[in-house]
Amino acid sequence: MNDMISICGSDCSKCYCFDAKICTGCNNCKGKIFHIPEGQECPIYNCCVTKHGYSDCLKCSKIPCGIWKTTRDPKFSDEEFEKNITERIETLRRISG
Repeated sequence: MNDMISICGSDCSKCYCFDAKICTGCNNCKGKIFHIPEGQECPIYNCCVTKHGYSDCLKCSKIPCGIWKTTRDPKFSDEEFEKNITERIETLRRISG
């Protein structure tokens, strides 16, 4: 998988937070992204990788699950967030072949 595509299908290189000083990408920091409390993982990363050992969320039959629905960027409206979820799933399908 491309290191810049996170386990949930986000393209970290296109994120407004992506910067070597702020965030190096979800895969590179193993889900310990800057806006999560110190020492904790993103809830999506924790469920997918730590708890289930998946390489990405597409391996899970529950995609998009409740964790996806509650882990959202507050800059998105409800409509934008639903579109974002769809796009992330499409990205995971595209890169998984």
